Formats: sequence, structure tokens, C-alpha cells
Amino acid sequence: MLEPSNNNELPAIPGKRYFTIGEVSDLCAVKPHVLRYWEQEFPQLKPVKRRGNRRYYQRQDVLLIRQIRELLYEQGFTIGGARQQLDNDGSNEASDRRKQLIQEFRVELEDLLQILS
Repeated sequence: MLEPSNNNELPAIPGKRYFTIGEVSDLCAVKPHVLRYWEQEFPQLKPVKRRGNRRYYQRQDVLLIRQIRELLYEQGFTIGGARQQLDNDGSNEASDRRKQLIQEFRVELEDLLQILS
């Protein structure tokens, strides 16, 4: 079990679009097999799968994993309790997530327009 203070010591999330399972494992201090298990237990966690069934996580996935990690390891929730807690927060988070994705799209679009002009 991890110490409660470890979540504050997690590394900063780089400004990349996609992360491999190994990178996410390092960023969240959770082993890859645990991440694969959490995918089965938490319907909100759905990394993109590409060639060869390789997983690619996005920034919001990393943030969600850190939230799951905090609920389970630091706050002492069971898997079911953590799932319920995420479901209760889900309506606000879904709206925030949409807003974040729209903002990211706008930034990328502006960058593309600058390149083209």
C-alpha cells in the first residue's frame, strides 16, 4: 500500500497527447497490470486502442487514474465505493471534460491555422 503523501509527489504530466501504459504507470505510481484491471472495473476509463491492441492514454485518462488511485489508496474506498463516487461526480466531470476537449480542439485549430497562413 502506498503512503498517503505519495500522491503529492507524483510527477507532472507532460504536455503530450498520448501516453503508453508504461508512461502512465510511472506518472501515476500504479503497475501496468493494475491499470488493465481498473479498465475492467471503471467504465469511465477507456484508453484508445490501436494496432496490436496497444493502449494509448490521454491526459484526462491520466487525471482519472490519479483520482481512482487517490480514492482507493489514500481515502480507503473499495472498488465499488470508488466507482460510485466517480459516478456521483460524473455529471459535472462529463461537462468539464467536454469543455476541456473543446478548448483543446480550439488550440489545435488555431495552431493549424497559423501554420497554414
